[in-house]
Amino acid sequence: MSKIRVSIAIGCCFFFLSTFASAQISRKPGLWESTVTMTWQKSPMPAGMNMPSGGNSPFGGGPHTTQVCITQAMIDKDGAFAPQSRNNQCQVANVQKSANSMSADWICTGMMAGKGSFESSWIDSDHAITKVHFLGSMQRGPNPTPVEYTMDSTSVYKGPDCGAVKPITLPDK
Repeated sequence: MSKIRVSIAIGCCFFFLSTFASAQISRKPGLWESTVTMTWQKSPMPAGMNMPSGGNSPFGGGPHTTQVCITQAMIDKDGAFAPQSRNNQCQVANVQKSANSMSADWICTGMMAGKGSFESSWIDSDHAITKVHFLGSMQRGPNPTPVEYTMDSTSVYKGPDCGAVKPITLPDK
């Protein structure tokens, strides 16, 4: 079960990074703070068990806040910084961009398989909002378990210096 939690947590962190998509309003490299609220429509937890709670749990219904260091290379790559996944088992498809937003599909195979959609929009270069919806299954033992969740996030630019926060390494395509 801990592998499931780790996979979902990593996926959650990368999902909200989609807020840094590039369009006519340029995204800024540096330190960003994202607050994510995740709602499970179908949880991978066994019947009778609940997702871990707590103020910073990525699984509970409360907000989860994290800081992320975004580099210019991340912003420049493919014209958008889209969600990535652990072990490169998810791919972005059908990217649509406008002056103040972007949307795409997130297609996953492997331990967590299914299709998600995400959309990001920004009012200015310092603020972004993202909504993600994922529907699929997660391998738990020999049987896949249905999963469905929605994540809403807001991201705020904190400054050009990331301090001790290290950038996430992007996989080569």
